[in-house]
Amino acid sequence: MMRPHRGLDPGSVWAQRLRQLEQRLRTKEERIVVLETENALLHLKLAEYQGLAGRSTNEVLQLYAAHGQQMKLQRSSAVTQLHGAIKRLKQDLKSLRSFALELSKDFQRQSKTCLYQVLAAVQGIQLQNEAMQMFQIKAFDLEQCLQEVTERYEKEKQKRKALHNNLIELRGNIRVHCRIRPLLPFDDSAGHSVSQDRRRNFSEKVAYAADDETVLVKCSRPGHASVNKTFQFERVYNDLESQDAVFADVAPLLTSLLDGYNVCIMAYGQTGSGKTYTMLGPQFDGNLAFSIEEESELGIIPRATQEVFRLISEKPPGSYWVEVSVVEVYNNEIFDLLAKDSYGKVFGIKRDVVTTREGKSDVPLLTHETVENASEFLHLVNKGLQLRVTHPTLVHAHSSRSHLVVTLTITTVVFGDNFGTSWEDEQTSQRLNKEASCTFPQKMRDSKSTSSSRASSPVQLEATEKMKQVKTRLQLVDLAGSECVGGDAKLLVMLCISPGQKYLTESLQSLGFGTRARQVQRGQVKKKTFPVPSKGK
Repeated sequence: MMRPHRGLDPGSVWAQRLRQLEQRLRTKEERIVVLETENALLHLKLAEYQGLAGRSTNEVLQLYAAHGQQMKLQRSSAVTQLHGAIKRLKQDLKSLRSFALELSKDFQRQSKTCLYQVLAAVQGIQLQNEAMQMFQIKAFDLEQCLQEVTERYEKEKQKRKALHNNLIELRGNIRVHCRIRPLLPFDDSAGHSVSQDRRRNFSEKVAYAADDETVLVKCSRPGHASVNKTFQFERVYNDLESQDAVFADVAPLLTSLLDGYNVCIMAYGQTGSGKTYTMLGPQFDGNLAFSIEEESELGIIPRATQEVFRLISEKPPGSYWVEVSVVEVYNNEIFDLLAKDSYGKVFGIKRDVVTTREGKSDVPLLTHETVENASEFLHLVNKGLQLRVTHPTLVHAHSSRSHLVVTLTITTVVFGDNFGTSWEDEQTSQRLNKEASCTFPQKMRDSKSTSSSRASSPVQLEATEKMKQVKTRLQLVDLAGSECVGGDAKLLVMLCISPGQKYLTESLQSLGFGTRARQVQRGQVKKKTFPVPSKGK
């Protein structure tokens, strides 16, 4: 029996062997049909000869009778010839019978041989099927083992990621994620003086996501060997990963807002690398405003706002309120994109930056609009973005040197008699109590105490309860914008790079910036302590 060659599919080898046996069986069957036909012809001839013999015997008898009658008269030479012919005929008949017998025996032998071959082929097929079943069982076991190993690997990977995040928290490192956008039609565009070969090279893809933590860049120069450079980050997104996947890794940071931490998420990269798409989402033609209808395409800023309000909705009513500011930074100048004129129309204005006694930068006259849901926030941000395009003093809006900073300020209000705070916190609390009537949003000051959806106004409770406000900020930055980073925020930098050869230099600069940013240790991020409300209220 022919053994399957190593490396070949056993099923196909045995199937080929079975086809060969079937072909031989058909050949034998055709031979049997031919032999049966010849046998039938021989039987016909035999019958013919027997008929002839019978007729010859009658003729002989007649001749004998005639011979007996005429024996005495004459002896003819014809009788002698007839006897010779009869003798030869009997010999031929005997030979014919012997041949027919041998032919029948040969047919039986060949039939048995073919039957044995068919049985052997069937047994071989059965053995092959059993072997295939064994292979399938082994393959299934290997797949299960692979799945278990993969699950264990994913669990260990998550543990390692959690430990790495804890280490980042302790060191105060900057989290750096990198997103590689797809190749776009304008990637192969170039000036008229550029040759066709160089133009084709511009559209060549040189930046890849080797895995979810590694960027691989193919660096090549004319006359030099190609060199592969790798860059490690907390997360790397390939050109096929969606906005959902990007935000899934950002969302855990947002819970820190309600835990007392400031959070800053900024996009960094050269013009056209996908920063605005990552932060805002798809935009209207000729307009920086973004569409809020395509939910699957929404960027980090609208998604983060929706997640913040979702988290707030799980807290007691009236214990939080949210304010938003939209700022453009250009040449170290601050433009307030939510400022209004005396008629209430948003027109935008330049603001001054001052340094506080603590040494921090502040914009005291910056407009902060109170919002109660994500829709109000998105509406305000869209207004600011539209103003950024149409305002005559902001003609640099499309410049890569212009930065957009969207800030959500979440104020947490806690009432109680025993806050358990230090002397410094007590002084701050007293100052906040004095300023409560000025700093509390107008919507909350006007709310009625009987409202079921909000807590009683803190202005009405000042006489009987102490109040403390804790402010945390979520800053979302597009187009670089390092001006927003102080040292008390959890910072995530979203590197955006282009995959094409055309932007290789800029992409390497961005990746180098991200690598250096990961190495910065700012110390453990400060958490703003929440007071413990008094019991029995």
